[in-house]
Amino acid sequence: MHIEEISDEVAERLKLSQAEGEKSQLQEQETAQSPSQDASIPTPAAVFPEPEPVNKKSIDEIVADLKKTPFFMTELEENDQTEAFKALAYEGTPLENGSDFKERGNECFREKRWADAKEFYTKGVLILATEERKRARGEHDPEVKEEEVKEQKRVLESLYINRAACHLELKNYRSCWLDCAAALRLNDTNLKAYYRSARAFLAVGRIAEADDACARGLALDENNGPLKAVARDIVKKHEEATAKQRKESERLAREKRREMLVRAALKSREIKTRTTARPPEMEDAGVRLVPDPDDPRSALSFPTVLLYPAHLESDFIKAFEETATLAEHLGYVFPLPWDAAREYTPDGVECYMETAAGGLVKVGKKVPLLKMLAGGKVEVVDEVVRVFVLPKARAAGWVVDFKEKRRAERGGG
Repeated sequence: MHIEEISDEVAERLKLSQAEGEKSQLQEQETAQSPSQDASIPTPAAVFPEPEPVNKKSIDEIVADLKKTPFFMTELEENDQTEAFKALAYEGTPLENGSDFKERGNECFREKRWADAKEFYTKGVLILATEERKRARGEHDPEVKEEEVKEQKRVLESLYINRAACHLELKNYRSCWLDCAAALRLNDTNLKAYYRSARAFLAVGRIAEADDACARGLALDENNGPLKAVARDIVKKHEEATAKQRKESERLAREKRREMLVRAALKSREIKTRTTARPPEMEDAGVRLVPDPDDPRSALSFPTVLLYPAHLESDFIKAFEETATLAEHLGYVFPLPWDAAREYTPDGVECYMETAAGGLVKVGKKVPLLKMLAGGKVEVVDEVVRVFVLPKARAAGWVVDFKEKRRAERGGG
């Protein structure tokens, strides 16, 4: 294998140029902790101990009991536990129980106990939503008057909208807009539902949905203060998102143009490049035009690795400009902290680069980088220039080993 050479003498003569959804939300078991029964539900004495009457317990006691109960779902899972709950009944009518849980939830809400209020509202929802489902299946109870049915729906709507307020405070945004949707299925003129769903959508950056909900509410009451306030926030958020998108588009366009300028500069200098399937991680390092990446007249700069194969060590130079020489960088890299024998000195080393064909080229330490790379004999792999640095006393032996290794890789050819 013949070793070509780019000598320092040649470098002296060089002249270089320089040239970017009720079902889903009720399935969120946010507070489920234990499979024990709800103490506020009358239970068969043969299975569970007799509970204290609800009206004899304080809010805190009831909340504690509720927290021991699985988070009921609109569509109960078909298992033994939920089947047992289906067989149980609350004292009083569904409307009375739903209204009672609503009032207890309101007490907690006034005290800003959002999670506790949400649990009470959920109990009320489960009672009255069950009645709604029965009616939808044609299971109408003749003893329930039409006025009571209307009141059940009114209370259920209120339970949904109040629980949505809890979800909004707790930042359960998806649950919030699903509860609002459930309330709107019962009453499509509920302004609070439009407002709270708009707030929830806006909180997660779903501006189009927030705008739609807000617009529907304002169509019902164009002077509604809360809706007008959220409308202003939607406009502001939209402007911010538009500005951010515009800025990102400009950044991408700028990066694309810079990449194009780098490719053009490499081509004009006849510098060969290659990208492998697994390029190294170099953070923000890469081939650049400096000092101005947008000026095609700028010089190219390359990330460069100095390899010391005799000692299995290396150094990384983030920006090696095409007009700079190895001598300039070795001047501050040396002495090497691990070189106890002081074999590595600017004048005591030889430098080599691998050619595109797999051979070696010896490079002078005073040769500008462009001279080493131009012409296509040496290639820049994964945007990194690689230079082998050997003490002069070890260079010849390393070259022989390098040749043998390459010959073996090629099957002795």
